[in-house]
Amino acid sequence: MSKHLHFIGICGTAMGSTAVALRQLGYTISGSDEKVYPPMSDVLRDAGITLVEGYRAATLPPKADLYIVGNAISRGNEELETLLERKLPYVSMAELLKQEVIQGKRSFVVSGTHGKTTTTTMLAWIFENAGKEPGFMIGGVPENFATGARFNHSDLFVIEGDEYDTAYFDKRSKFLHYLPECAILNNIEFDHADIFKDLSEILLTFQRLLNSVPRNGLVLMNGDDPNCLSLKSYAPVKTVGIGASCSERIVITEVTPESTAFEINGAPFSVPMIGEFNVRNAAMCICAARHAGLNDDEIRSGLESFKGIRRRQTVRGEVNGVTVIDDFGHHPTAIRETLRGFRQKYPGRRLWAVFEPRSNTSRRNVLQDQLIEALKEADGSVIAAVANPEKVAADLRLDVARVAETVRASGLPCFHESSTDAIIARLQNETQSGDVIIIFSNGGFDGIHDRLLKALSDNV
Repeated sequence: MSKHLHFIGICGTAMGSTAVALRQLGYTISGSDEKVYPPMSDVLRDAGITLVEGYRAATLPPKADLYIVGNAISRGNEELETLLERKLPYVSMAELLKQEVIQGKRSFVVSGTHGKTTTTTMLAWIFENAGKEPGFMIGGVPENFATGARFNHSDLFVIEGDEYDTAYFDKRSKFLHYLPECAILNNIEFDHADIFKDLSEILLTFQRLLNSVPRNGLVLMNGDDPNCLSLKSYAPVKTVGIGASCSERIVITEVTPESTAFEINGAPFSVPMIGEFNVRNAAMCICAARHAGLNDDEIRSGLESFKGIRRRQTVRGEVNGVTVIDDFGHHPTAIRETLRGFRQKYPGRRLWAVFEPRSNTSRRNVLQDQLIEALKEADGSVIAAVANPEKVAADLRLDVARVAETVRASGLPCFHESSTDAIIARLQNETQSGDVIIIFSNGGFDGIHDRLLKALSDNV
């Protein structure tokens, strides 16, 4: 008889993907959530998973083998309280992955403030394209795969290593459960201001990740990032970057609007993506794939056929010569580097950045100065009101008016608007044929993409 797992909070992207992948391995899966709606509800039910809407003691399965408590679940949840009262066995999703999926495999953990999802997917695809059929866990929607997670009997497993905390009862970073043979550190900056006090706390959790890499493993570290270089490792380290001191040195040799060619220590590669940050992601994947035993020709084939991630520089449409692009960026560095990449893709065209302060960090003023500098990379910008402002104290909250005023003082148009309708009206008035509008948000942003395209189509 198969093991029965019950997921509390099953409709989250990671929880749902994990549940479906385990169902495909033969586990009996059930779950509950208060947000039961498509597409995740359809995906779960199509996989044969019993799904209950709402958290109630009466619907908690009494005899599941293990209960998985989602990261968003906290004390007071009726299912959780019942679980604790009945003394039933429970774990976090990260611990479940460790116990049921990763243990005994060659685990490639991709970490860092930026680029995790793209790098994880790219590495998994390189392995897949080479016929290795890896298992993987991706925190996004990969274009090369039908799903964001696959658990199988391959000895290779690639996982996005998130530094966010694990569960209400386990405040360690998720990636500390993932048993890395190879740990990739793309970069380290201050983020997640709701759980980390300062950069020193973030550096501490990344140090703990490196402490878990075995002596016969490998650490791939951004050799141009002082924060990464401040960490120590018992495992062998390769530094990957553009600087002359990097052991795996990147040299960009050619850029086009659609691709970037580069070398690593003289070996040529190309990736069908724009921007230096994507070259860095690809270089990490090359080094990790070499560690796994792939040759450079196998790696090149995977890179050149990589299709990317949904909501990463995704063109949503073009109307009257104005291109509208959706991007997940919500940290100033990601916004800055994405805008620089679009200079490569759209030379000579005006770039407009539209930013929604929605994440726990971007709603705060801790990175306000960096956001100002990032928006200066655009030819014009519009800032939405802070989402759920009541959740951040006034003295800690991002001052969107101040951001707009400071950017304007540098000679660039920048506006702050209180509603999505106002943002759309502003862009209707300010943009012209040939402009490119990049919308940065880690949420749905009130359906702005389609609404904006419709409004632009009404322009004469």
